[in-house]
Amino acid sequence: MALPSEPSGERLPATAWAVLGILSFGEGLTGYEIRQWAEHILRFFYWSPAMSQIYTELKRLERVGYAESHMGTAADGRSRRVYTITPAGRDALAGWVERAPVEPPVLKHGTALRVWLGHLATPERLRQIVTEHRDDAQRLLEEAEYSRTYAASVSGWAYPELVARWATRYYAAERDLADQMLADLDELLASGRAVPPAGTPTQAPG
Repeated sequence: MALPSEPSGERLPATAWAVLGILSFGEGLTGYEIRQWAEHILRFFYWSPAMSQIYTELKRLERVGYAESHMGTAADGRSRRVYTITPAGRDALAGWVERAPVEPPVLKHGTALRVWLGHLATPERLRQIVTEHRDDAQRLLEEAEYSRTYAASVSGWAYPELVARWATRYYAAERDLADQMLADLDELLASGRAVPPAGTPTQAPG
């Protein structure tokens, strides 16, 4: 999402703002380090962009004057390009945080979609799908809690800690919803109402 009128005249996608947001914490970072930041926290509430997309957005941000880069030397002696936010970039990012419209998140829930098509699967496979989702939610809950604990230990990361806390609650809710879905599936099968539509095979192919 872009602000209604960008000073540069170029509309920025939300991923560009996310990358710029990582730079706003004050460190000069390489593209790989930005990816590490995204994996550490961003993936729990937004997504973790691929390296190719990170570099695409960094080039865009440099082009509009919101980021700049210079060549530096890593501890092992190798050259590396380090990116930092510019004053114009910090002002633009603050403006985006303040004025960008609030939109509802777009939910694309693969597990719910497959349960919705449950008339094409066996009950056993449906339970397996939902169980896998529940276990994934539990794993992500634990990873988000680790991220929250780490953020809480770093000075200046109070807001990232709040969002990590939000992420732990979200994945706990997903885990609990999956458990409820398993109970609902059992109830549906026991009721005898799980009858596939006419002309629908009663078992998933192959």
